[in-house]
Amino acid sequence: METLIKANGVDLCAETFGDRDAPPLLLIGNTMLTWPGELCEALAGKGGGPARFVIRYDLRDTGRSTTLTPEAPGYTLRDLVADAAALLEALGLPAAHVAGFGVGGWIAQLLALDHPDRVATLTLIATRPTAPGPADADLPEHAPEIMAHFTNPPPVDWTDRASVAAAAVENARRFGGGGFDEAEARAAVEAVLDRIAAPADGQGRAYRANLMGSTFAALDSGDRWRERLGEITAPTLVVHGEDDPFFPLGNGRALAAEIPDARLVTVPGMGQELPRRAWDVIVPAILRHTSGT
Repeated sequence: METLIKANGVDLCAETFGDRDAPPLLLIGNTMLTWPGELCEALAGKGGGPARFVIRYDLRDTGRSTTLTPEAPGYTLRDLVADAAALLEALGLPAAHVAGFGVGGWIAQLLALDHPDRVATLTLIATRPTAPGPADADLPEHAPEIMAHFTNPPPVDWTDRASVAAAAVENARRFGGGGFDEAEARAAVEAVLDRIAAPADGQGRAYRANLMGSTFAALDSGDRWRERLGEITAPTLVVHGEDDPFFPLGNGRALAAEIPDARLVTVPGMGQELPRRAWDVIVPAILRHTSGT
């Protein structure tokens, strides 16, 4: 069940799965639906096996959390990190296992660096060690095909849900790896759209923030942190798709090399996504990593 939680001066919409007494696992994405419900249930032990108390939530300006102006945010990346720490405190959790996907991986890295007492273990999926903007010279950039798509996108009517949904599904196709499932992607897009509550004059901005992650392009990311990765003390698992066109695999390899004792798991055929076809790799890897053994 979704609930609004006051954290760091804003309302964050969160949802939990599983036994409150199980080890807590905080999932950070763009919206809570970055992490599909059935994936959360699997991590929570539905159907037997190891269980975690799973928490997913909407970042500011997404889903049902506090929404201001997504394309001109009056907050920084570090504020989003403080939100995550405050959410754990509001839930009465001194610490949790933390997993970040994509841009949520930036929040997870900084949470482990700036609030190390809050992070029992760290899992980084499909992310990189640098903020928005050009990649470091030693890191692979976005695939040319992705950049061509974003610099010359097909026209979208941001006031029309069907047009927005079609564009979002096409984006998911471009981000996805081998075995892309259009029906799965369309269902995920429609679920995100169903949760957006925005006035007519702000609907287009809300669509872009929720589906395209546009807020991060406008966000002040503050100081670099790649040079600090060696300070991370939380046991770290890096999971990366071998077909990721947005943050190509070299980014995951760099994270695993620069975070002390980190372990890298690569997923064949996975892109910048959390598709059902990869869950039989991702779920056991996270459960093993957070087991304490």
